[in-house]
Amino acid sequence: MSRSAIQHTSAALLDERRQLNIDEIKVLAEIDDSAVPSLAALAHEVRLAWAGPIVEIEGILSAKTGGCPEDCHFCSQSAMFDTPVKATPFLNAEEVLSAANETAALGASEFCIVLAIRGPDRRTMERLIELTALVSTETGLNVAISAGILTREQAFELAAAGVHRYNHNLETSRSFFNQVVTTHSFDERVATCNYVREAGMELCCGVLLGMGETIAQRLELIEQIRSVEPCEVPMNFLNPRPGTPLQIRKPLGALEAIRWIALFRLALPSVILRYAGGREITLRDLQAMGMTAGINALIVGNYLTTLGRAPQQDLDMLTDLRMPIGSLSAVV
Repeated sequence: MSRSAIQHTSAALLDERRQLNIDEIKVLAEIDDSAVPSLAALAHEVRLAWAGPIVEIEGILSAKTGGCPEDCHFCSQSAMFDTPVKATPFLNAEEVLSAANETAALGASEFCIVLAIRGPDRRTMERLIELTALVSTETGLNVAISAGILTREQAFELAAAGVHRYNHNLETSRSFFNQVVTTHSFDERVATCNYVREAGMELCCGVLLGMGETIAQRLELIEQIRSVEPCEVPMNFLNPRPGTPLQIRKPLGALEAIRWIALFRLALPSVILRYAGGREITLRDLQAMGMTAGINALIVGNYLTTLGRAPQQDLDMLTDLRMPIGSLSAVV
């Protein structure tokens, strides 16, 4: 079954040039572990055919860390949990610009400013608009923002200020969402995603795998990610943080992570599929394999509250794989 399913998928995506339906994706989710490398190889072919050879690298900065009023059970920045991460003030403009310059020096094209908040108030909006202009003018980087739930008016205001992408992850499926978050709804996240696209910004909408969701719920998530039509999908894997409700979970296995990287690529052939949080502990020495399983972008350096590996390691990996670095925009 595994071989015929992979052959069928190849014909659909490479010969017929059509997207898979959810039943076809479900078959791939059930193939034997021994066939996962073949699945990954096909996903790499599909990435090259639909999205091209370029790899986009991005730096992210936690400009306002900790003290978040939301109860996302995976997040050490929630004020509701007793974690080592404590609330800190908004970084000043010089600190943000310094981080952006470091990102630009790596050859990145995107810089994401991240705030641990439910959503921006008026003062925060003004600071984000100021920082977007500063970073864009001084570094030439595209500026992305991740600042929680937006109103329609805020989305249009950020777009007018020059924000290139807005990040707002669905994280998990609608049916599993209330087991992970209770202080806001799945529909609020979807609404923000729709406002972002309506305003003309590129939508970055990611997933977080390994929180206890079922295979069926991951397939449901694929359908729901498709429905909001993102330009970029960050692939996050749970890194259980001390003090959070999900500290009891074990990290996803490396082969399972490769399977789902490949499945997200095959389900979303033209998106920017970005390596994000948790890849170091999940994939360990198999990170290069992820790059040949459908990934075509990565966050370099540290994440919001956890350490990544040294940026030079990722740059060396891309050199070894002969993957050119550049800027991407996906057409869904």
